[in-house]
Formats: sequence, structure tokens, C-alpha cells
Amino acid sequence: MGPLKPRGGPAGLVIYEGHIVAEWGNIERVDATFSATKSYIGLCAVLAFREGLINDFDDPVRDYKLCNSFESPQNKSITWRHLLQQTSEWEGVLWGKPDTVDHNRRIGIDIDDSQRGEKRRLRNPGCFWEYNDVRVNLASYCLTLLFEQALPDVLHKYIMDPIGATNSWEWYGYRNSFIEVNGRSIPSVSGGAHWGGGLWISSLDHARMGLLMARGGLWGESEIFSATCLEPAFQPCRLNNNYGFFWWLNNDHGIVAGAPETSVFAYGAGGNYVWVDSTIDLVVVVRWLNEAAMDNFSSHIVSSLPGADNNPQF
Repeated sequence: MGPLKPRGGPAGLVIYEGHIVAEWGNIERVDATFSATKSYIGLCAVLAFREGLINDFDDPVRDYKLCNSFESPQNKSITWRHLLQQTSEWEGVLWGKPDTVDHNRRIGIDIDDSQRGEKRRLRNPGCFWEYNDVRVNLASYCLTLLFEQALPDVLHKYIMDPIGATNSWEWYGYRNSFIEVNGRSIPSVSGGAHWGGGLWISSLDHARMGLLMARGGLWGESEIFSATCLEPAFQPCRLNNNYGFFWWLNNDHGIVAGAPETSVFAYGAGGNYVWVDSTIDLVVVVRWLNEAAMDNFSSHIVSSLPGADNNPQF
């Protein structure tokens, strides 16, 4: 339904204390990043909060009168937090795809995903966590209506341009996800390459975003986000201790065993990671890593840090 891009080769870089200390592959190549795109939607939601467009993440989305997607009894109590933490249990069809296509979806390596797409009984909003790309795309759609701008334009203006990112990245939706806002046709972009589209970006620009997160929203002397704005994005979901606002957390080393519990991840299929740990001032971008190797890879990175017990250096 949306464009796809041929993949590049393995690439990545390590930023420690603000300096690139290791790199491999072509870190300037613009490549698909799959569900790591979702974390950028989470940042757009934080921007909406910063700009006063979202008053409270626990507000029902229906109260904002953006669209008719929240009028049914099942959907009317869905909040922004429910959408951003994947607990909305929204029922409906968006861009031709029903929410049921991702019912019973399982996430992880060597996980049995054979029941994916089998319809299940819906719970009340906020009572069940499920990784569901239709609902992620709904969050993107609602934020587009809220800003009255395409999210790529929002991302450019408020984040990527201020942190010196290149203009090489691209963010796509689907052929049928264009909407009319104030007489203009604009895209509602997707949260990954599910059915095509998603964010295509270089490892270097990924790393700029990661460094912004590692520095708590500061870029040099400029405050892009305050700590108050960013904090909700990295609070664990009540139903999934390792999920924030489309960001993966690492409580109990539940996502990447070799990384500290203080780490957070923008993560997409194909071993695409932006790993951020502000407590040790570390940003690691990985493209096309065998996902089964991430635990050992992260352990090696951590053990290489100055002061670590096992210290081969970079």
C-alpha cells in the first residue's frame, strides 16, 4: 500500500560522551527503519503536549473532536495514553485495514505468531496491551489532524532541523492515506513498513535523535524538550513494564539482556535499533543486526566502556 526501499548492508555507530567512537558500514545511507518509526510518532505526541495541543495524555481523544473514529461505545473512552502505549483496544478500519489483522500478535525472537489475525474478544480501553499497527497508524492520523500538518513537516520544524539533521530522510504513508486539512491534501504517515511506507533515515540522523534523548531534550544550549515534556514518554505502561510512548524500555533487562535497565530503544524489524542510555551517556545505532545477537552485542559495548570491569576499549 506504500512504497518500499531496497535494504542496505549492516551499518551503525556508537556515540559515547557526545563523540563518535566507533562506526561501521555506510552510516549516511538512507534506509528503511521499520517500527523504529513508531518512536518518532511518540516524539510528535510529546511535541503536541509541549505546544499545548494535548492538555493531558489521559484526556479522551474523542474530546478533541478530530474525527469520528471514537464515537462507538468501544472507542469513546480511549485516551491519548491508551493510543501511545498500545492499550487502546480501538475497534474499526483505517486505510482499508481492520484492527483485527493484528489481534493475537506476538512480538519477539522465535515467538509463535501463528494466531495473529484471529479475532478475539475486545477488552475495555486500558485493560489489554497489544502490538497493533492499525492502532499505531490511528495515533499518527490523530496527531496529523491535531497539528493540521503532516508529521514529517512537524518533525522537520521542531526536531530534525534544530538538531542539524540532513534533509535526506523521508517519511511515507500509503497510497490511500492522504487526508484533506484546511483545503490541502496531506499524508497521514505510517508507523513502520507494515504495508509499506514508514521512515527512511540514515544512521547518522537516527543518532542525532538518540543523542537528543540521551541529553534529556537538550541540544547544545537549546532546549528542544523539557524534562517535564519527555518524562511521560518513558514511563512504563501499567500493562507492559517495558513499553512507553512507542518506545521500548528495558526494565529487568526485559528487552535487551546485555544493556542496562536504564536503556531505552526505538526498535524495528530487521535488527534496526536506536539504543539510548542517558545514565552512561551512550547512543548506539544498529542497522541490519541479527536480532538474536543483540544481547551479546550490547554486552560487548557495555564492557568496552571506560571503567568497565572488562575494558578492551573501542
